[in-house]
Amino acid sequence: MTALVELDKVSKYYGNVRALEGVSLEVHAGRISCVLGDNGAGKSTLIKIIAGLHTHDGGTFRIDGEDTTLASPREALDRGIATVYQDLAVVPLMPVWRNFFLGSEPTRGAGPFKRLDVGFMRATTRAELLRMGIDLRDVDQPIGTLSGGERQCVAIARAVYFGAKVLVLDEPTAALGVKQSGVVLKYVAAARDAGLGVVLITHNPHHAYLVGDRFVLLKRGVMAGSHTRDSVTLDELTRQMAGGSELEDLRHELERSPQAPPRAAGDDTPPARA
Repeated sequence: MTALVELDKVSKYYGNVRALEGVSLEVHAGRISCVLGDNGAGKSTLIKIIAGLHTHDGGTFRIDGEDTTLASPREALDRGIATVYQDLAVVPLMPVWRNFFLGSEPTRGAGPFKRLDVGFMRATTRAELLRMGIDLRDVDQPIGTLSGGERQCVAIARAVYFGAKVLVLDEPTAALGVKQSGVVLKYVAAARDAGLGVVLITHNPHHAYLVGDRFVLLKRGVMAGSHTRDSVTLDELTRQMAGGSELEDLRHELERSPQAPPRAAGDDTPPARA
């Protein structure tokens, strides 16, 4: 099947600084591709290329099999790519329904009688959230009163409603507890089941393995691994994410060497000679 989005050996440089080099990724409908890496691994740069914020300097970027260079985030949206960033870009004091339609508000009437179609926005927001399994108490409440997990779920439902084919999620569980992370992952799976191709950016291999179909590991801008779910175990994925052999070397370096027990304070007895 043709991938919705495909990156083939994509590279990005900022002057002499290598942000990405030779990174490949495929995103298919109804599948979740997870990109894992520590801070500075290149995850943010990868997001910006897919979202149209930055153009790639090398390799090939394809959408629906067509070679592409996105000029702006608006062009990415028009091509069906929606990105949900960690800070969500919501207006905390506005109600949920206003944030759901923010920037795409429907209107009714014409000329001087033109106004926002508030009734439609309220009803649609409630219906779309329920369709994703999100039952809010009141869509008129400020979105800032929702938990972090609930705000993430609203953003996911919004992307589905506005016709996204590819959903890019930037560390959606990074600042959440175990229970809220589970809620978000449930709605990530719901987006997958709705037929979207999902790119899940995370540094948590446990969260990735719960929902992922493919895993790409980044390290200092290059690929450290690429696996399908049936070709890697959670333990192996965690080991590679943690540094693998480098972590083992560090463990040996930090181990205490055999030595005499520390002397008590005030003990002037000279140490025994061998």
